[in-house]
Amino acid sequence: MRWLKMFVVLLVSIVVLFVGIMFTIHNTDKVAIDLIFIQLPEASLSLWLIAFFVSGGVLGTILSTFAVIGLKTKLNLSNRRAEAANKELAAYRA
Repeated sequence: MRWLKMFVVLLVSIVVLFVGIMFTIHNTDKVAIDLIFIQLPEASLSLWLIAFFVSGGVLGTILSTFAVIGLKTKLNLSNRRAEAANKELAAYRA
């Protein structure tokens, strides 16, 4: 079963690499990106698209990490309150 997983991962990696290479080959036009305040240097369209795609993925991962940390903090606080309430209820029963 482990070899099947490795095979699928290898196959998907090869397909992604092939698609990336074909994307780069077909998008060689030079473009300059103008971001209102900053004008980025001229580079191939594929380079800019891949760079913005990767930076968006990294930024999304960082922001979702902050959201998860906040939710885990709230969960821990709720668990502590529930535990305190259970202890108080047990004291009243005794």
